[in-house]
Amino acid sequence: MEYEVKTDSEIEESGIAQQVLGDAFAPCQMFHVKLSEEGEPRGLIGPRDVDIIWERHILNSAAIVPFITQATAGQRYKTIADVGSGGGFPGLVAAACLPDHEFTLIEPMERRCEWLNECVALMGLHNVHVLRSRSEDIIVQMKKDRTIHPFAVVTCRAVAPMRKLSAWTLPLLKPQGQLIALKGRSAQEEIEKGAASIAKAHGLHPHVVEATVAPGLEPTHVVIVDKR
Repeated sequence: MEYEVKTDSEIEESGIAQQVLGDAFAPCQMFHVKLSEEGEPRGLIGPRDVDIIWERHILNSAAIVPFITQATAGQRYKTIADVGSGGGFPGLVAAACLPDHEFTLIEPMERRCEWLNECVALMGLHNVHVLRSRSEDIIVQMKKDRTIHPFAVVTCRAVAPMRKLSAWTLPLLKPQGQLIALKGRSAQEEIEKGAASIAKAHGLHPHVVEATVAPGLEPTHVVIVDKR
């Protein structure tokens, strides 16, 4: 099926964003305005994305939410690490949708951490901590300091191919935790090329799921890997 990318004005006129985001629409709308005004000059989105922020970035990020809730169902500590948060995808959007989950946004670049903290304050998110670090450094700290607890879920979007990503994310997870990564159409190929790396990082059952973005919009792809 062929899909045509919807512009922001088309999304807003249709009411799709409100339908998908529910209570999270208001903070995500604030995020959208900030992205449309500052995202390109601050190097967070490309010039071609300025008029399609809702579909390309916000609703695409929200597609990960059902997979997070499934992974954390019944758990006392619903802790999420979003690796390479960048402009806030999917971490800020997922946090707005899941106020009962605790999010740690891991980002190594200072200017992007400044952006993330600005957005957290603007959106009124009380369940988000921005951590300026590389995931590899956090993994080393976790091995040294047993008081640093692993996460129930790790999320990411457009960070690296699976052969690299597995080593940067799976060690952050507690046993039976899940890596939930937003990916492109080559997701299955990435899994196949990264099979050895996934196994080395104690990943199990890597698979690709097609995720609904919104009615009439092109679905996206999610790679899910269980932690042994």
